[in-house]
Amino acid sequence: METLFYLATACLVLFMVLATYDGFFLHLWKYRLFEREESVFEHKTHTIRAILFPLIIWLLFLNETSWIGFLFGASLVLLDLTVLAVDAYSEKESRSFMGGLPKWEYIIHLFSNAFHFAAIVLVMGLKLRLSGSAVHFVTDFASTPAYDMFMFVSKNVIPGSIFLALLHLVLLRKKPQRVWNNYREKITCC
Repeated sequence: METLFYLATACLVLFMVLATYDGFFLHLWKYRLFEREESVFEHKTHTIRAILFPLIIWLLFLNETSWIGFLFGASLVLLDLTVLAVDAYSEKESRSFMGGLPKWEYIIHLFSNAFHFAAIVLVMGLKLRLSGSAVHFVTDFASTPAYDMFMFVSKNVIPGSIFLALLHLVLLRKKPQRVWNNYREKITCC
C-alpha cells in the first residue's frame, strides 16, 4: 500500500507540473486561447476541467469520511473524461491559427492526462476494497511517511488549482482579458 501512495503522489506532482506549464504558460500566456475566436470553445472546456480538478482532489484524495462524497467525486471523474473527449475532438479547429496542435504539445497533453488519471485510479484502488459482492470505502490508513506525503501534496495542490480555475473562468470575460493582456505585455521575460 505504501508504494501505491508514493506512486499516486508522484503522478499528482508530475500532472501538476505539466498541467501548469500547458494550461497556464501555453494556453493563457503564450497563445492566449481565451481571446481567439476559434479557440474560445477549447478555453471553455479547459475552464470546466480546471473547476473539476480541485473538486476531484477534495472528494477523492482528501475525503476520509464520506462514501457519498467519494461517489460524487467519482462521478466528477466521469464528467472530466467526457469533457476531455470533447476538448480533444475540437482541438484541431481550435488551433487552426497556428497550423494545428504542435506534436510536442500533443505529447504534453498525453503525459499530463496519463498522470492525472493514473493518480485518480491509484487513489480509487487504495480507497475501495472488494469482498465478495460488496464494495467497501476504506478510510483507516495508518499514518505512514507515504500516506502523510500524499495527503500533504494533495492539500497543497488545492490553492493553486483553485487559482487557475478562477483565472480560466475570469478570462471568459472581455474586461478581465484586457487587464490580463495589459499586465502580460509589461513582462518581457517569456
